[in-house]
Amino acid sequence: MRTIGKFALLIFPLMLITSSAANGQESRVPDTLRTRILIVARDIMKNAGTCALITLNDEGQARVRAMSPFLPEKDFTIWFGTNPESRKVEQIKKDPRVTLYYLDNDASGYVTIYGTAQLVNDPKEKEKHWKEEWDAFYPDRQEGYLLIKVKPVWMEVLSISHDIYADPVTWQPPRVYFDSKD
Repeated sequence: MRTIGKFALLIFPLMLITSSAANGQESRVPDTLRTRILIVARDIMKNAGTCALITLNDEGQARVRAMSPFLPEKDFTIWFGTNPESRKVEQIKKDPRVTLYYLDNDASGYVTIYGTAQLVNDPKEKEKHWKEEWDAFYPDRQEGYLLIKVKPVWMEVLSISHDIYADPVTWQPPRVYFDSKD
């Protein structure tokens, strides 16, 4: 049963990316729950260590890869480093809509962020967003290293260990929307 639960937590966000706005089931959460969800989301994201970055290819199919993100900024902007020649860069150029998926380290929950990606080649940002363990992957940090900046549009969080559950009828997790005030 635990294997089925892990599989469901892994495949659920992939199903959501192909559905249209979760079939219109958009409901805003109260401010107190929103604050709790944001705290839990940040905790899951920190402890997960890695996440899946999901882009769309030319045929509109989801393409998934594991990434090593930086911790979310205050407004939940997420940064990644990548090779400027990678497929994901071309996919983001053509369609900047992306999904990020973080699985809680005990597999009891997840964070899914739907957002817009931007490619950033600014030297100051590249210096700021660098991990020493990447030296071997990016011997030419000036030309062979590019940033992906993801601004969140909305986020869903499910966490059994933090008592954040999906709707019992629709199974939709609580959703938090982001705007310029966040």
